[in-house]
Amino acid sequence: MLSLPITREQAIELLKKFPQEEYDMIHYLESEAIMRGLAEKFGEDADYWGMLGLLHDVDWAETKKNIPEHIEVAKEILKDAGFDENFISAIVSHGYGYEEKPKDLDKKRTRKIEHALAAAETVTGLVHAYALMRGKKISDMDAKGLKKKFKEKSFASKIRRDIIKECEDIGLELGEFFEVAIDSIKKIAKKVGLK
Repeated sequence: MLSLPITREQAIELLKKFPQEEYDMIHYLESEAIMRGLAEKFGEDADYWGMLGLLHDVDWAETKKNIPEHIEVAKEILKDAGFDENFISAIVSHGYGYEEKPKDLDKKRTRKIEHALAAAETVTGLVHAYALMRGKKISDMDAKGLKKKFKEKSFASKIRRDIIKECEDIGLELGEFFEVAIDSIKKIAKKVGLK
C-alpha cells in the first residue's frame, strides 16, 4: 500500500476550495475512475492511482487563464496537503509535451504511472464527447465504436490522440485501453451526468 496524506473526501474538499466549473469536476472524477480501473487491471494500488487522477488538475481553476503556470501552482498545493515528491512528480509529468507549457515541452514521461495518468486524463474527453453525441448514453458504449471516433480526426479534434496512444507504453493496445476507460466511467455514469 502506498501512503496518501489525505482521504478521498479531503481531496474533494481540496478541489472545492477553488471555484470549480461543473465540467472540470466531471473531468477529475472520470480521470479518477479510469486510473482506478487501470490500477485494478495491473494489480496496482487503486486508491493511490485514483488520487492521481482526481487531483492531477488541482490548480486548474486558478491557472486556466495562464496555462504556463498550470501544474506549477499544483506542486505547491499538493506539497501543502502533505503529498510526497513521488506523487507530485507523477502529476507534473502529465503536463509534458505541450506547446502552451514551453518549460516542459521537451520533457518525456518515463514511468508506467506517468503514461497511465496522461493517457487516462486525456481519454476522458473522447469518451465524454462520444457519450454526449449518443444522447449522454454510455451504458451500451463499446470500444469498437470509440475506436472509430478516435480515427475521425474531426471528432473532438482538440484531443491529443498521441497522448491517448501512450496506453501502449503501459502494455495495453488501444481497444483494451478504451474498454477499461468506458467500463470505469460506466461505474460513475450518474455522478458525471451520463446514463
